Amino acid sequence: MGRSRLALVLAILISLHGTHVRSDASDHRYKEGDAVPLYANKVGPFHNPSETYRYFDLPFCVTGKEREKTEALGEVLNGDRLVSAPYELNFKTEKDSKVVCTRKLTKEQVAQFREAVKKDYYFQMYYDDLPIWGFIGTVDKEGKTDPSEYKYFLYKHIQFDILYNKDRVIEISARIDPHSVVDLTEDKDVDVEFMYTAKWKETDTPFEKRMDKYSQSSSLPHHLEIHWFSIINSCVTVLLLTGFLATILMRVLKNDFMKYAQDEEAADDQEETGWKYIHGDVFRFPKHKSLFAAALGSGTQLFTLTIFIFMLALVGVFYPYNRGALFTALVVIYALTSGIAGYIATSFYIQLEGVNWVRNLLLTGCLFCGPLFLMFCFLNTVAIAYSATAALPFGTILVIVLIWTLVTSPLLVLGGIAGKNSKAEFQAPVRTTKYPREIPPLPWYRSTLPQMAMAGFLPFSAIYIELYYIFASVWGHRIYTIYSILFIVFIILLIVTAFITVALTYFQLAAEDHEWWWRSFLCGGSTGLFIYGYCLYYYYARSDMSGFMQTSFFFGYMACICYGFFLMLGSVGFRASLLFVRHIYRSIKCE
Repeated sequence: MGRSRLALVLAILISLHGTHVRSDASDHRYKEGDAVPLYANKVGPFHNPSETYRYFDLPFCVTGKEREKTEALGEVLNGDRLVSAPYELNFKTEKDSKVVCTRKLTKEQVAQFREAVKKDYYFQMYYDDLPIWGFIGTVDKEGKTDPSEYKYFLYKHIQFDILYNKDRVIEISARIDPHSVVDLTEDKDVDVEFMYTAKWKETDTPFEKRMDKYSQSSSLPHHLEIHWFSIINSCVTVLLLTGFLATILMRVLKNDFMKYAQDEEAADDQEETGWKYIHGDVFRFPKHKSLFAAALGSGTQLFTLTIFIFMLALVGVFYPYNRGALFTALVVIYALTSGIAGYIATSFYIQLEGVNWVRNLLLTGCLFCGPLFLMFCFLNTVAIAYSATAALPFGTILVIVLIWTLVTSPLLVLGGIAGKNSKAEFQAPVRTTKYPREIPPLPWYRSTLPQMAMAGFLPFSAIYIELYYIFASVWGHRIYTIYSILFIVFIILLIVTAFITVALTYFQLAAEDHEWWWRSFLCGGSTGLFIYGYCLYYYYARSDMSGFMQTSFFFGYMACICYGFFLMLGSVGFRASLLFVRHIYRSIKCE
């Protein structure tokens, strides 16, 4: 019974993942006069991308024929709420100043529209799966210094320019008639006649290339130059760091090995190189080993998730306006990779001679999901209070809970059981002494926080240029499609993180400080803290976001993302350091 339920849920998930947003006519072919699906999606302040509302939350024309579109999981998570629009744009049917409706706006509705115009509200629609945007009104500030003198106007006439190729729609744009406006400045009832015009024109652009214009915006020459400059800058950083580390490994370690290969008297200088003298402590297991193993398991799972997302991006799954594909992929892949977290955490915990593996497994399951769930509860409550589309319906929350209960948790447990039964032993090249050696007093810059600051700065400097474009895409309206460059930057980030952590681990051991386990994890993950620091800079210096909801969404979800980066890069840093430490102690003879 349990297996059949799991198979059923997996089948549902796969169908969700495979479902792109389709129009009602799935083949996108139409005859003259055929109805082409047009959906109104949402409205909201242009500078607050998370603060969006249903299209008909504003008092636009309601014809009574509106019907809501059934949406996939990813679309709902993306805040999309599609409903049929009041405009009829039948295939190759031109319309000139067609009246949608005439309605009398009350004082309250005028105030509602005026507030929306003041906040630069835009609307978004989809016509045959092609996105359309436009502003709902404009503010006249010309020659006025006092905001109380500003005039507010609502656009009442939209012109749709549609390009077609034979029986397919290729492109659509919405132009606003700046002369057809309604004055909303005063609090009084206003009569509005909402109109639209549809113009059709033939084009040679093939249907397969109709989405290219959206992806080309991020591939413009001046943008590509900046991206390549970013990569060259990062590569130079990597080369310098590699050269620096090579110097350490080739010269310093070579001298160390030569010195330690001689007799005991010749190697009695503890001042220069002290890492051999702590060989009996360097593989002493860390404090809080259950938490350490859980962090390593969660970090490895998030690393695997990132690799899978990059693979899907590079094969073209996340093309522009494939609404919800990224969110669907994140939910499904995270659920399916939870077994990796369970296996890595439990097997490593057993290697560290831990006994309570069940508690370790629970800790692994909650380490990333717990803070994410608490943050989601808070932000969803904020979205409900604002009546925003970011508020998830009960049905969607139920689906996510079912995925977690029926897929994530069982796979986590299965991975944990496999890890417990792996019977792997910790491979330490030297024996650990019974009593720990006392760590000598160290200068302040060798303590954990200064070391984390040094460790996080270089990896962050390798990615910060690319970060701006990612932020402008996730928290703005810029389109990001150059996934190949992003993948190169990600590989550079991993290399720099591994190298800098290894270098700092060597200096720590050379100072006879043998507590390197947690230090290497914290130093590797410290880039996540730098990214969160960049969030503060981006919010105040590079964006125009405002309001409690947008601010809480930005800092709340970025905290979760940066925490994920911390776990992922921390596990990379620790793995690199572990390989290094095993290598150097395997290369010398210790008593």
